Amino acid sequence: MPLPSLLGVFAHPDDEALLAGGVLAQHHAAGARTAVVTATWAPGSRRAPELADALAVLGAGAPRLLGYGDARNREAAPTRPRLLDAPLDEAIGRLVAHIREFQPDVVVGHDALGQLTGHPDHLRTHQITLLAVEAAGLAHRYPDAGPPWQPAALYAATHPESGVGLLGPLLEDVGKTVLTVPDPYVTTSVDVTPWAGVKWAAILAHRGEVARGRSLPGILARLPDDDRSQIIRTEHFTRLTPGPTPGAGDRLTV
Repeated sequence: MPLPSLLGVFAHPDDEALLAGGVLAQHHAAGARTAVVTATWAPGSRRAPELADALAVLGAGAPRLLGYGDARNREAAPTRPRLLDAPLDEAIGRLVAHIREFQPDVVVGHDALGQLTGHPDHLRTHQITLLAVEAAGLAHRYPDAGPPWQPAALYAATHPESGVGLLGPLLEDVGKTVLTVPDPYVTTSVDVTPWAGVKWAAILAHRGEVARGRSLPGILARLPDDDRSQIIRTEHFTRLTPGPTPGAGDRLTV
């Protein structure tokens, strides 16, 4: 069965590689169209070229940057509001335009916890994505953003309690929160071992984060190969829209 086209929507450069790099590589390798929208950091910022390199590795096209500021780093977009401060309707409209232009079958974003650390930009991006996916299919919403397009499925990348493994203690060791969901919340767990090398290369493309001691790419880079492989080889998702999940729990479906 052909894999569906896939649009990732994430808060920061590197979220796409860490949370869904395996499925992005999987879908690209199967001939499906893939792309990523990143909510923070502006074109021309320090992290934009690294994002471009990571997306090239994953086969996900050119960066699609909403260009808002990071909640914790003014360098991200000095002349633009932080994502947290931007008008909600404006941010939704910008994302709707990308959804309608790319016309994905599946959208993947953050979960309602804001991933393991509960980053406020992750939480805000989750909210914007929920609203934009619904609005994209309604002709009377954001009529200037292109003809309506309704994705068939929306998934949230997430981390179940039983699937954190080595990652939990590593994050706690650098003073970070570890937020997980109950195991039944996960509808789809994808073994991305065949694409783990591509995923790791995409993570390494975020060179500035790899060099930082407390960032997840930096933490992963310091691990033995076997430990790192154990952490990155499975990606977990929750389907947030109605559709088939039983019997299709090992891949993203429409």
